[in-house]
Amino acid sequence: MEGPVAAAEYIQTVEYDPELRRWYVRFGCDGRDATTIYFDLHERTLRYEVYFLPDPPANHLELYAYLLRRNHTMYGARFSIGPDGDVYLVGRVALEHLSEGELDRIIGVLYELVETWFQPVVQLAFGRRAG
Repeated sequence: MEGPVAAAEYIQTVEYDPELRRWYVRFGCDGRDATTIYFDLHERTLRYEVYFLPDPPANHLELYAYLLRRNHTMYGARFSIGPDGDVYLVGRVALEHLSEGELDRIIGVLYELVETWFQPVVQLAFGRRAG
């Protein structure tokens, strides 16, 4: 992942933790400072995750319904609520389908989802614009 992914102009950093078998890929955004994708290598799949938003203090049901509606049409990733109530974008790809092009597609999908949905979700969750 360090080679072709790190060479892309929109990538800020790529790091690997061999103990966790996890890559960290950070890229810049227009809607927020930056986003980090966590890639976890499993026996047959590569799981990926973006921390999207902290657990909001209010509007939980409205926010969750909104995110579920977005999930209905999303491809390549979906919104998920973690055990702590924080919101994530998550996905998984079989290792047999993993290629440089597929990694580029995954990063592009996550970039597009963050750029498209971060501001509206922050506004719904916290009643204000981010930034």
